[in-house]
Amino acid sequence: MNEANQQQIDYWNGDAGSEWVQAQEHLDTMLSPLSQQALERASVNGTERVLDIGCGCGATSLHLAQAAQWVTGVDISAPMIDRARQRGSGRSNLEFIHSDASVWRGSEPYDLAFSRFGVMFFADPVAAFASIHRNLKVSGRLTFLCWRLPQDNPWLAIPGAATQPYLPPPPESGGPDPFAFADRDFVSAVLTDARFQAPNFSLCEATLTLGADVASAMAFLTRIGPLSRVISELEAPAREQALAAAEAALQPFAGDAGVQMDASCWIVTAQA
Repeated sequence: MNEANQQQIDYWNGDAGSEWVQAQEHLDTMLSPLSQQALERASVNGTERVLDIGCGCGATSLHLAQAAQWVTGVDISAPMIDRARQRGSGRSNLEFIHSDASVWRGSEPYDLAFSRFGVMFFADPVAAFASIHRNLKVSGRLTFLCWRLPQDNPWLAIPGAATQPYLPPPPESGGPDPFAFADRDFVSAVLTDARFQAPNFSLCEATLTLGADVASAMAFLTRIGPLSRVISELEAPAREQALAAAEAALQPFAGDAGVQMDASCWIVTAQA
């Protein structure tokens, strides 16, 4: 593991990793409309070796293994890797490694480095992508999915704005930042400095189903979503007031198909 990423190591091997494991089925279903677009863009074939960075509980690795010759999923979270190994048991072309993808090196080079929301948390992104670059063949390529800005993602921005008046200012260095790669110029500079070529950004949008109803959507959002700060930092009555404001903000998006809200990402590609 990389000591520079110690904050991430602690975070994803603590309660956060366990919470993501418990929410795995819901997350996989909710994120599927976005994941599928990135997987299609990756265009994996049966002769290719694929490195899945920040593979989490293994959803994308399992999909990639349906087409690829070999898939290695790497994640910093022991609880999530354990779950991934359970799900991948019996597959002969799939392995899961508990390690820090920013420094991990494989024994053989890969044709593709892929990630679904797993590359935004590196302490030193240039060094991390340089390490990923070293895992690729000369002809290799990179494809990853990352969030655009919060204001481009109503599923995050709307409940977040509803509870903001009740919350204290966030700490200046408060842990993982899922929006670190929203800026195309910044990401292009990182990839270029890490020796990748021809960075390209494609808009990836979808409507996500947060829950079958407002109650289940709130349960998800307060567990690992943007409302988790409400639960962890507020006491009654401010907590109840913030939750009520979030519920009211979600209500217009509830329908027969569940609570549905829009999401927006980048699919980023580059050549080794």
